[in-house]
Amino acid sequence: MTGPPPALERCEIPGLPLRHRGKVRDTFDLGDRLLMVATDRISAFDCILPTAIPDKGRVLTAMSRFWFQRTAGTCANHLLADDPAALPAGEYQRLQGRLMFVRRAERIDVECVVRRHLAGSGWAEYLEHGTLAGEPLPAGLREGDPLPTPRFTPATKSEVGHDENISRAQLADLVGGARAAALEERSLALAAAAVPQCEAAGFILADTKFEFGLVDGRLTLIDECLTPDSSRFWERSGYAPGGPQPGFDKQLVRDHLLAGGWDRLPPAPALSPALVTAVRTRYLEACRRITGIDLSPTSSSP
Repeated sequence: MTGPPPALERCEIPGLPLRHRGKVRDTFDLGDRLLMVATDRISAFDCILPTAIPDKGRVLTAMSRFWFQRTAGTCANHLLADDPAALPAGEYQRLQGRLMFVRRAERIDVECVVRRHLAGSGWAEYLEHGTLAGEPLPAGLREGDPLPTPRFTPATKSEVGHDENISRAQLADLVGGARAAALEERSLALAAAAVPQCEAAGFILADTKFEFGLVDGRLTLIDECLTPDSSRFWERSGYAPGGPQPGFDKQLVRDHLLAGGWDRLPPAPALSPALVTAVRTRYLEACRRITGIDLSPTSSSP
C-alpha cells in the first residue's frame, strides 16, 4: 500500500451551487437532480472532528454504490447513473470515486436503526433500564450478545445537537402508523439482505442505520448504505461477547475519544496520525472484504 493521499475535507465545484454541507457529504444542486460528494470528514457523537481520514469518502461512496445496487430489489433508492457532462470540465475526473448523482427526495427526519447485537447506545439503555428502544429485553444479556431477534430502534435526526433514540410508538406519533410500519419493514429487510454478504467476508453485522425519503410519494432509501460510518462490522473470528468487539468501523474513533476524557461537547479533539492510519486501514479493509473493491493503491488526491 502506498501512503495515503491528502484528505478532501471540503468540496467546492465552480459554477455549481452548494445545497447542503453535512457532517460528511457536500451536496450540490443540479436542478432536476442532486450531486453528493463524500469528503474525508469524520464525525463522532454528532461533532465534526478537526482531523480527516484520507480515502474515507471513497470508501463510503464505493460501499454505498455496491449496496444500493445489490438491494435495489429490496427497496427503491435514490442512486442515478453518472452524468459526467453535467459537471464543469475536469470536475467529474477530479471527484470520481467520491460522487453520486441522486434523485431529489423529501427526507424523513428519522434514523432507522436495526440492531442485531447489543452495543453502543442500545447497550447503555439496557444497562440502565433493561430495555431497548423502550421495550423490554431478557435479563442477563452481556455487551455484544446477539438479540433474540433483530430489533428496529428509531432515532430522531438532528443537524445540530445529538440524535435521540425513540420508541416505535413515538415514531408512529411523528410520521403516522402506516409510514412507521413501512420504515420498520424496509429497514429490517435491508439489514437481513446484507447479512450473508457480511458473513461471507468474515464480519458480523452488529447494527446499521438507514435513512429514507419520499420520491414521487414512494418510500426511497437515501444518503448512504451499510458503510463503516453507518454500521458496526465486527470481526467474526475475534467475536467474544461480554465487552467491546474488534470492529472495522467508526467505533475505534469513539472509543479513543472517550478514553481521552472528551465530554462529547464541541470542539472535538484532533486525532493522532497513528489513529488516522488505523481508521483508514480498517475502512479500506472493510470495503475490500465486503465489496471486493480494493481502493488502497492510491497515492494522489482525487
